[in-house]
Amino acid sequence: MFTGIIEEVGRVSRIQRSGSSSFIEIQAKKVLEDVHLGDSIAVNGVCLTVTDFGGGVFRADVMNETLSRSSLGSLTAGSPVNLERAMAAGGRFGGHIVSGHIDGTGTITNIRNDGIAVWYTVSAAPHLLRYIVEKGSIVIDGISLTVAAVAEGSFSVSIIPHTASQTILSAKKVGDTVNLENDIIGKYVEKLMKPAEAAPQSSLSMEMLAKHGFI
Repeated sequence: MFTGIIEEVGRVSRIQRSGSSSFIEIQAKKVLEDVHLGDSIAVNGVCLTVTDFGGGVFRADVMNETLSRSSLGSLTAGSPVNLERAMAAGGRFGGHIVSGHIDGTGTITNIRNDGIAVWYTVSAAPHLLRYIVEKGSIVIDGISLTVAAVAEGSFSVSIIPHTASQTILSAKKVGDTVNLENDIIGKYVEKLMKPAEAAPQSSLSMEMLAKHGFI
């Protein structure tokens, strides 16, 4: 589990895509201070497992499903990435509950300045927008953000200077693709509110047992 509070910006040193052995190598510092094999690190909001590390670099295998459902497939050597280690037990919960499982991607359609803040408008598919509410939480490339506005086909967030300086969001341009993770609480509530599927009726009865000589 993550919180969406970015710890550092790393940089892709190598990425290999193939049918059998896709992986990514990322240069980092802070997230490697206490790293172990098998640890989880969110890369642009995607939960990846550390399979090797050393010399200021860690490697993670990447499944085809992950490449197709996120923006990781568009990364190249030198690309900056947001990094966050899994939340430590007893740590401060600065953002919100983030699973690191991307629901889909969106496209930045507008960027505008508003005093010290910068507004980003992101278009997204209906199945993602249904869970996005004004003043609710959204994860963009691993960053826990508050939704400032929701419109038909898009939503907007307002970024303070600290967030811009500590993440890769400030380098994004109109037309760029971003990873999106909806607030997991909304998805669970929707699931629980749906009526349970009717259980199949059993043919077992007292009459049937009597008919076959069991009683």
